[in-house]
Amino acid sequence: MTLHDPLPVVDPRTALVLFSGGQDSTVCLAWALARFARVETLGFDYGQRHKIELDCRQTVRRELAAQFPAWTERLGEDHLLDLSLLGQISDTALTSERAIELQANGLPNTFVPGRNLLFLTFAATLAYRRGASVLVGGMCETDYSGYPDCRDNTLKALQVALSLGLDSPMTVDTPLMFLTKAQTWALSDQLGGERLNALIVEHTHTCYLGDRGHRHAWGYGCGECPSCQLRAQGHAAWVAAQDQGQGQGA
Repeated sequence: MTLHDPLPVVDPRTALVLFSGGQDSTVCLAWALARFARVETLGFDYGQRHKIELDCRQTVRRELAAQFPAWTERLGEDHLLDLSLLGQISDTALTSERAIELQANGLPNTFVPGRNLLFLTFAATLAYRRGASVLVGGMCETDYSGYPDCRDNTLKALQVALSLGLDSPMTVDTPLMFLTKAQTWALSDQLGGERLNALIVEHTHTCYLGDRGHRHAWGYGCGECPSCQLRAQGHAAWVAAQDQGQGQGA
């Protein structure tokens, strides 16, 4: 998709959004609400050290419903699954108190092996039971930390496997896959304007360290972890593009 694609006629299918309470998943939720007749959300508690994101989920859902009445009737149930076993078998900087650093294989130690594979498999199981046939995730391979389970080829292969394993078509939609973080801010602006971007800044949580004591122009976070740095750089680039566009239009 591109940022200039017109919003299509409402898709009658039900979508299940993998919703962490962070910026990317909130944009994906808004994207799904603008497209599908019914949208449900799914979060995972896997022992993440930034567990505060789970507290943000209901606030974001509540604010989306309050500020965007056209989406309210489309927003269905929320689900939260306990995947604490993943935290028990993952010795990573996302599931234990340790410094964030690059590993010998070139991946940051925030990589939780198999996380997205498990998330989507459980999501597909729930979707099947709920009558949903679309899974929406915020995976991206443009501005990201190099996680192999965020790559388009991985998710295309998983879509095939899920559909075969369930003997029912299961679409995996990743609207942010080829967008930069700046373009993600632009997409949220396209979907909901300043209100949606302000909601994202104030109520979502993306910082790996779970820091909500420091507020920046782009939202709350430590400002130092890879997630905060990507978000800050993307926001700065988006603001610069906005300023440039206004200057040219003057």
